[in-house]
Amino acid sequence: MNDLPLVAITGASSGIGEAVAKRFSEAGYPVLMMARRIERMEALNLPEALCRRVDVRDRAAIASAVAEAEAVYGPVDMMFCNAGIARLADIGRQDPAEWDEMIDINTKGVLNSVHAVMAGMMERRRGTLFMMSSIAGRKVYPDHTVYCGTKYFVHGISESLREYLSAYDVRVVVLSPGIIETEVLDHVTDPGTLAAYRENKAKIGGGIGPEHLAELMLSAYSMPQTVLVQEICMTPTRQRY
Repeated sequence: MNDLPLVAITGASSGIGEAVAKRFSEAGYPVLMMARRIERMEALNLPEALCRRVDVRDRAAIASAVAEAEAVYGPVDMMFCNAGIARLADIGRQDPAEWDEMIDINTKGVLNSVHAVMAGMMERRRGTLFMMSSIAGRKVYPDHTVYCGTKYFVHGISESLREYLSAYDVRVVVLSPGIIETEVLDHVTDPGTLAAYRENKAKIGGGIGPEHLAELMLSAYSMPQTVLVQEICMTPTRQRY
């Protein structure tokens, strides 16, 4: 076991979460990987990685996984509150069950992830929270209504947490990527919205790779604890909105 502290990642089975787990593992950090698809995390076969099947809507499950990993690797020094879902659709014909799913995962799931590590970070006067928002948390899109609402929520609580936790030397970093190559479209059930998204993505030459965001996160995290990168907003060069 090395002397680098433990990092924890929700939604670690694919996309940005997977890329961040790989990058931090390459840098030598032990990693707690949490997601519903445990087989995909285990298939990565990362060294010094603990994989646990966790649904972020289950507050107790996150706390249990964190406690288990901390017993092996020591306290979580970075929590990446990444798990989320995008049910993009015309609000006028969207099934309200999709609203519930996004609200529960994208907002309550983020708070549950923060709750599992915040008290320890405050006590140690050290730690970093990476909060997954989106460009949709900075500007609105007509077929992203509830999704935008959940990401504006992340921005709002992050600003409040940043002010509150600054007195404890704990950092809060908001991540606001634009179009990125992940499985986000797999959760879109509205055919019109899906077609428009794909058309726009093709028009700008595709999305950015999640590995680029992971690299910036590692750089921001590696800064001295007295230095805070408050937000990382990253888009394809040709993305205008």
